[in-house]
Amino acid sequence: MKRGKKYRESAKKYNSANAYDLTEALDLIKSMAYAKFDETVDLSVKVNLKKSQTVRDTVVLPNQFKGEKRVLVFCKPEKEKEAQDAGASFVGADDLIEKIKGGWLDFDVAVATPDMMKDVGKLGMVLGRRGLMPNPKTGTVTFDLKGALSELKKGRVEFRADKTGVVHLAVGKVSMEAAKVTENVGVVLGEIRRKKPADAKGEFIQSVSLASTMGPGVWVAVKEGE
Repeated sequence: MKRGKKYRESAKKYNSANAYDLTEALDLIKSMAYAKFDETVDLSVKVNLKKSQTVRDTVVLPNQFKGEKRVLVFCKPEKEKEAQDAGASFVGADDLIEKIKGGWLDFDVAVATPDMMKDVGKLGMVLGRRGLMPNPKTGTVTFDLKGALSELKKGRVEFRADKTGVVHLAVGKVSMEAAKVTENVGVVLGEIRRKKPADAKGEFIQSVSLASTMGPGVWVAVKEGE
């Protein structure tokens, strides 16, 4: 892939074969960021999984960097007030399902009560492709709407390993204090380790890297258990 001049100039500031401690890696990422906007810092973690295994959960990052999430709630009329009082941006049932079928997707996360999932499941092709389908494993299928929305408002985000065994997650902004991004990274790595399958063998976290939106990736030296 042919890279732009600014990217190539940034990449000259470090050795792409080296693994740096987290503080050094973040300093490099900040120095290599060249976009006119505040770039996001993305974390990539390669985990040791068998084909039949997966890693998927949610985590609340201690230091937030994104705007208010627009939460949509699928529920019956008797739960609508609870959802609205908890801060949901959109609340409904069949009306929202039909609206989404028509192409509307102006929300960031969807929550559903269990009794709505039979109907919400009909949106699988639409919501699934965009990672918006409510799922019990991520706490977005529940009757406790107040609790679910409270966690989402705090900044709960989902992480999952892709088909190649890599977990990708945004952990901050280039403009943030390095200590805050470091804390977010530590929390994410801790949660990933806790999801290690019982029968997984060998070192679970195989590699860690950080990169800004437009900049080159930097390998991070992280020992098992850190």
